[in-house]
Amino acid sequence: MVCAQLGLTPDFAQSGAYLKSWLRALNDDKRLIFKAASEAQKAADLLTKRHHVEEERAAA
Repeated sequence: MVCAQLGLTPDFAQSGAYLKSWLRALNDDKRLIFKAASEAQKAADLLTKRHHVEEERAAA
């Protein structure tokens, strides 16, 4: 979703290996999904906020 908001094209070439690594990590730490989701939301918020600031500067 962030890629679409920023006009980026996602690259799914390594998505299988990426998901497999997450499954291993989640099996080791059942709380990791909550930590990861929180950090991912922070990153998405930061990126979209910066993108909007840049759009506003470009429009000015």
